[in-house]
Amino acid sequence: MKFESYLALRYFKGTRKGARFLSFIKSMTILGVAIGSAGLLIALSIVHGFKSTINEKVLGFAPHITVTSFIGDPLDRADSVLTFLDRFDEIKAKQIVVEGQVMIQTKDGITGTLLKGVNETGDVSGLSEYVVEGSFDLTTPDDGFPGLVIGKKLAQQLQADIGSVITVYTVNGVPSLINSPEIQQYRLTGVYQTGIDIFDGLYAISARKYTSDLFGLSPQQGHGIEIKLKDANIAHIESFDRELDKHLTIPYYKESIKARYGNIFAWVELQENMIPLVISVMIIVAAFNLIGTVLMMVLERTRDIGILKTIGSRSGIIRRVFLFEGILVSLMGLAIGIGISLLFAWLQINYQLIPLSEDNYYMSYAPVEPHMMDFVIVSIVTIVLCALASWLPARIAAKTDPLKVISYGR
Repeated sequence: MKFESYLALRYFKGTRKGARFLSFIKSMTILGVAIGSAGLLIALSIVHGFKSTINEKVLGFAPHITVTSFIGDPLDRADSVLTFLDRFDEIKAKQIVVEGQVMIQTKDGITGTLLKGVNETGDVSGLSEYVVEGSFDLTTPDDGFPGLVIGKKLAQQLQADIGSVITVYTVNGVPSLINSPEIQQYRLTGVYQTGIDIFDGLYAISARKYTSDLFGLSPQQGHGIEIKLKDANIAHIESFDRELDKHLTIPYYKESIKARYGNIFAWVELQENMIPLVISVMIIVAAFNLIGTVLMMVLERTRDIGILKTIGSRSGIIRRVFLFEGILVSLMGLAIGIGISLLFAWLQINYQLIPLSEDNYYMSYAPVEPHMMDFVIVSIVTIVLCALASWLPARIAAKTDPLKVISYGR
């Protein structure tokens, strides 16, 4: 161990009598660095958790790309477009969908919603993973009522339970004797809950053949085609959307998931960019507290500095002693901060200490997702800031005049 490192470690331990106040100040500085680094790491892990959870829900529920017509009319030969899309290897799954606004009614409630007809054997989206009651079953049992799956919020509005008979009817214009609504009765087979209000309170899912009958479409027609890609990365989806735009022109209109739900993705990006920037101020404040702490260390060790210089120690050695001491303070605080952040992540994952309102945050508790790169970056930034903050007091110590110190006992 080098002489300056050994001396810095001895000073850091603070074994000298009468140095209790200095030890207290040093402990407070260590605590400040610990709280600053822990706060930043916890904020980063929560922001990453928010982004991953929301992206997973939106990308899992909604189609990556939707193909419709420019004027909103049904696609007359949607089956031909579906066959055309077979040439793209990037596509994992695709389906024709029929959707429109309907009134949906049970014996205890009535409301408007969006009825969406999908493949009976399986939807393109991962909606089945979010079913919390019943199952994702759109088949028609022996009782003749096709299966219907609705969101949790919609089920609460209708006071519907699994097995309830639900009546769906369309209204085109003003109902009259010559304009009667099309009616279809379903059996509620599943209730899903994604935690995202626009999904849980809007959609009712049924088999496409029944939805086509309600809206008067043929089996070859559809209101759109939903596409899910093998690579669910937003950048790749946008890239494929631009590529598809070269092949499907007017009268077709394509909309990516980012364009459709841009407000959700923009909200997530804002959280990821702003929160760490605000929390990082805590580390900056803690680092600059080191200036006062190391300066007090210098004043408390003034006689030692004079003796060291008298016996021939160079200014560089004195400077490194107090610079190392400041870095030791930052390392101790950083280690405690990392430990606090890891403990918080473990507790939050296992016990959900921080609950959230799903109406506002799209999830029932704050998710955490620690990233190794965050720990590396925060550690480097903290040490660099603390080293810079320790440089000024260390330089003052190196410039101390040994003659004055010895002469006047300072």
